[in-house]
Amino acid sequence: MRPIACALMLFWYAATAVLVIHYVFTDPQFDYRMLIIGSTVPVIGDITGGWLTALNSITIAVAALIGVMAMTIGRRPRRRFLLGLPIGFLLHSVFGASWATNKVFWWPFGGLDLGTSDAAILSRGVTPLLLEIVGVGLTVWIMKRNQLQSWEQLRSWTRDGKLTFR
Repeated sequence: MRPIACALMLFWYAATAVLVIHYVFTDPQFDYRMLIIGSTVPVIGDITGGWLTALNSITIAVAALIGVMAMTIGRRPRRRFLLGLPIGFLLHSVFGASWATNKVFWWPFGGLDLGTSDAAILSRGVTPLLLEIVGVGLTVWIMKRNQLQSWEQLRSWTRDGKLTFR
């Protein structure tokens, strides 16, 4: 299997992030759109390696959180919308096990040079395929549970980003 095919674990990251936020925060007003984006953007670093591997760093996630908090002072609705992005970055680190690679996870504190970092996917074997199959199953379950089975329902969700888990 080609490394890029293994690296495209979008369903695994998106579904696990959605479920964690739903069961931990239990906030019916949470907007899941930015969470899904935040949990899948670091896949670019997983695929390419090199400097883009920094997207898997805790430093990038914390910087995104600080940036969102600083830019949205006094704008609570905007903050509620954007807060999912850094949370997604953090959850990607958890479910992608990027914490297992000290050089990447602690960048730049573990060293500045990521230019020689391999794509994380090169060392994972068939595990990504299995996780992605689980992610697809979780995504189907989330969609059924939130009644997102028609194009009209999906379009409605893209406007407000809320999931009800009925």
